[in-house]
Amino acid sequence: MARTLFDKVWDAHVVLTREDGQSLIWIDRHFFHEGSHHAFAQLAARGAKVAEPGLSIGVADHYVPTRSPGRAIADEGIAGMVAKLEANARLHGTRLIGLQDARQGIVHVVGPEQGFTLPGLTVVCGDSHTSTHGALGALAFGIGASEVAHVFMTQTIWQKRPRRMRVRVEGKLAPGVSAKDMALSIIARIGADGAQGHAVEYAGSAVRALSMEGRLTLCNLAIESGARCGQVAPDETTLAFLRGRPMAPQGSDFDRAAEAWLALPSDADAEFDREVVIAGDEIAPTVTWGVSPEDALPVTATIPDPASAEPGRAAQIRDALDYMGLAPGQKLESVAVDRVFIGSCTNARIEDLRSAAAVLAGRRAKVPGLVSPGSSLVKQQAEQEGLDRIFRDAGLEWADSGCSMCVGMNGDLVPAGERCASTTNRNFKGRQGKGARTHLMSPAMVAAAAVAGHLADVRPMLEGRL
Repeated sequence: MARTLFDKVWDAHVVLTREDGQSLIWIDRHFFHEGSHHAFAQLAARGAKVAEPGLSIGVADHYVPTRSPGRAIADEGIAGMVAKLEANARLHGTRLIGLQDARQGIVHVVGPEQGFTLPGLTVVCGDSHTSTHGALGALAFGIGASEVAHVFMTQTIWQKRPRRMRVRVEGKLAPGVSAKDMALSIIARIGADGAQGHAVEYAGSAVRALSMEGRLTLCNLAIESGARCGQVAPDETTLAFLRGRPMAPQGSDFDRAAEAWLALPSDADAEFDREVVIAGDEIAPTVTWGVSPEDALPVTATIPDPASAEPGRAAQIRDALDYMGLAPGQKLESVAVDRVFIGSCTNARIEDLRSAAAVLAGRRAKVPGLVSPGSSLVKQQAEQEGLDRIFRDAGLEWADSGCSMCVGMNGDLVPAGERCASTTNRNFKGRQGKGARTHLMSPAMVAAAAVAGHLADVRPMLEGRL
């Protein structure tokens, strides 16, 4: 029987299946962070140990400061969480990338960067954006606190097999259009729950043309369409990215692994439960206007009028516009921003920073902003390339790596009532701080908003620079 990429990885990891259809899945990589202290408390209460410590990797990222000298933590509660992370990793003998580690960064940046994430593996973490790792052909998904404890104790997890969905983006993206624009366009097309109950495979010529950084962005946002996970089939781009990574196979072992990885893509006649096809040349630079990632439109569009929507959707639009302080029919390019943020597990890799710097070089931002690289190694590389000087010369703050202003739990906040152009993944009410208003977009589009002082089409700013 012809099988999809998802089927091949899932089937290889099923330990057993119950009569109710739930399967016990073996987990190859388990990432955990400061928020995993609840799961460790469950282990302590049971007198249990981590079953496979070599397969668990702790990363300090969500709560860590990005703007304090020496990464000092002033908040006693947060300092305690980071200390607990390190203590629990030592106690149970797991791998750890702590706050002072030269590899420190956001878990979904560090995992692929170090080669922990490989094609065909199962990957879990107590974080919804674990879907990011599927860009390498892994089966990756977020889990809850009790499930984290279960994985610690058994290296397995019970899961119901999701349905299979393929999203094909065919054709070529226009200059100035990125993977973030592709992802937001997909979510706007199918809705924030359009892929609910499905494992999504992203395919098509436009997806295959993406760099690995772009694929990571695309799969990162799979969860925002309701998907259980997102995947891209491994190919030569995947192999080129992984070759030489510290934790990836080396030498002849890599060659043998690569042969197996290249057998993972969906069979030509594999069937999907649902398929969506989008034309790549129809995707434009995209921004969100509301309080869900599905509230996304080309930056040249106008804000929708609830009077033109069906009743249920009309109420959502009115509520979103009220919170965001926007009016029906208002041009998106007329919306002023108060600050900008470039960072997060969605868009803080070196390619993302380069794309923003290409817009900002030789220009000044009209609003303040923060740039937080996805990892300490990304920061180091950016500084070697002089990107940090471009951001500083433009008037933006260059910070350390961490989740930073994405989630608003580490001191990097958008003040109440302020509007932020952000490269993050969620624009829910209060996501970046109580009362904060978030517009999601690509790094290049955030840079354009910084220069213009309002939401702006990046394409004219890139003329002669691409």
